[in-house]
Amino acid sequence: MLSRVANTFYWMVRYVERADNLARLIDVIQQLLLDSERLDSERLRGFWQPIILSTGDDEVFSSLYDKAGSAEVIRFLTDDLRNSNSITSCIGLARENARTVRDQLSDELWEEINALYLFTRSEEANRLIASDPPRYYANIRRSAETFLGIASSTISRNEAWDFMDLGRHLERADKTTRFLDVASYLPGGAEGVEMAAPGILHWTAILRSCGALGAFRAFKGGIHARGVVDFLVFSKDFPRSVRFCIEKADVSLHRISGTPRGTFSNDAERETGRLLADLNFGSTEDAFAGGLHEYLDSLQGRFNRIGEAIFESYVLMPERIELCDVDGSRSPSALAAWQMQQQQQQQQ
Repeated sequence: MLSRVANTFYWMVRYVERADNLARLIDVIQQLLLDSERLDSERLRGFWQPIILSTGDDEVFSSLYDKAGSAEVIRFLTDDLRNSNSITSCIGLARENARTVRDQLSDELWEEINALYLFTRSEEANRLIASDPPRYYANIRRSAETFLGIASSTISRNEAWDFMDLGRHLERADKTTRFLDVASYLPGGAEGVEMAAPGILHWTAILRSCGALGAFRAFKGGIHARGVVDFLVFSKDFPRSVRFCIEKADVSLHRISGTPRGTFSNDAERETGRLLADLNFGSTEDAFAGGLHEYLDSLQGRFNRIGEAIFESYVLMPERIELCDVDGSRSPSALAAWQMQQQQQQQQ
C-alpha cells in the first residue's frame, strides 16, 4: 500500500475516535456538574481547567480565551475551528481524509462520515449545543460508533483495515489515559479526592466517559481510584483499557509487516512491544508508586513515540530519508516537514 494512502486510513479513524472521546468526556462532565449546583465560579473553573490540561491544548486555549469557564471550554472543545482538536475540526479532518480515498471506501461508510460532517456544521448542531448539549453529544457518539461499525462490516481485512484499526486503538489508549489524568489536576490530586464523597462521583464520571461503568461494576464492585485505574489501564478484556488497545495495536503492526509477534522489524513494533510487555507485567501499584499523573504522562509520551515511529516506518518518503545526515539525524527540511505534520495531527 502507498504510504500516503496508509497514512490517510490511519488518521481518518483516529480523528473519528478522537471526536467520539471528546463528546463522551464533555457530556459526562456536564452531567457531573448537575450534581454540584452550589459551585462558585472558582470551583467551576476547577472542573473545567483540568479538561483543557488533560487534552494537552492548554497553550492554544490560553491564546484564544481569557478564562476557563463552562461556555469557553465547551466551545473550544466542541465547535471552535481554531482548535484543530475540537469535535468539529476532527470530523472535518476525518471527512477530508475519507474523501481522498473515497474509491476504496464503501458507499455506506462515505455517506456516514459525510452526514456527520454536514451535521456538525448545520444550524441544528448550533441549536443543540446551545439548548440541548446532551443530545448533541449523543448524536456525535452514535454517529462515530455507526461509522466504526460500518467500517468493521464493509472493509476487507487487508492493510487498509490494519492501518485503520491501528489508528483507532492508539487514539483510544491515549484518550483513556487523558480521562484518568483529569483527576491529577483537581485540588488534592487523585489520592485526595479518593477519600471524599465527591471523589466517587468523579471516578464514576471517568468510567462513564469510557463506557465502562457497567463492565466495572460487574467485575470490580465498589468504585475507588485504584480499582478504576486498574480496570482502565491493565484490564486484558475491556476494549477501552490501555492494555487491550496496545495489544490490538501490536497485532495490527505485525499484520502489516508480516513479522511474527514477539519479534520486531521496525521501531514502531519495538516501541509497541516494549510498552505491551510493561503493561502485561505491570500493576496498579506501579501506577501509583511514583504518582499517577507522572505514570499517565509517561504512557502518553510512549504513545507519541509509537506514533512517530509509525510515521517514520510507513509514511516518511524514501527521498526524504535520503536527506538525513550521515550521523542518522534528519536534515532540517525533513525534520521541519515531519514536525509540522505531527503537530497538526498528534496531541502532545
